Amino acid sequence: MLCGARASTGGLCAGCREDLPWLPALNCPVCAIPTSTSDICGRCLKRPPRFDAVSAGFLYAFPVDKLIARLKFANTLAVSGILGREMRAVLAQQARPDFVLPVPLSKERLRERGFNQATEIARVIAMELSVPLAIGVCERQWHTAPQMGQPLAQRRANLRNAFRCETRLEGAHIAVVDDVMTSGATLDEMARTLKRAGASRVTGWIVARTPERPTS
Repeated sequence: MLCGARASTGGLCAGCREDLPWLPALNCPVCAIPTSTSDICGRCLKRPPRFDAVSAGFLYAFPVDKLIARLKFANTLAVSGILGREMRAVLAQQARPDFVLPVPLSKERLRERGFNQATEIARVIAMELSVPLAIGVCERQWHTAPQMGQPLAQRRANLRNAFRCETRLEGAHIAVVDDVMTSGATLDEMARTLKRAGASRVTGWIVARTPERPTS
């Protein structure tokens, strides 16, 4: 998929797979931001998020950023299989949730793109780990502006009350799947919605984590 060489399995040759920007072992156990220790980062201590933990596979850097772009904007759906299978190694030792839930797109974005990249990745992860996949449990109530490039306060404002969950989730552990996490605002609002519906634990299963977050 990346270099055009023959790949025995999984869509990547051994060399390209070895060069992927895997998330460093030292990262915040809550939000997965790379740190110099494995302690909870200052931002999570100062303002604890509503989600409980994040497991991410990669840094949002070349070539994972290009793979995600091909999936989202060039309709290369085979990329979802590659990314989902690679996430198995990251998630294999994690506590199994009751089900995995992709971050929903708005109806407008879904019509524009034709598919939800988070759903396609979640399908593969659910199959690889034998965890139930829940689609439609949570929906996006309205179309929001793209988050990329916006300051943290605006990201949070964009997403306030953006999700709706009418299914009761009493005591459930839910893993929310998304392609990229930057500020954590989307996952935070998802966790707020899911916990209001009764979920006891919400974790993020994220393909790629940006190495820095918006600061304003």
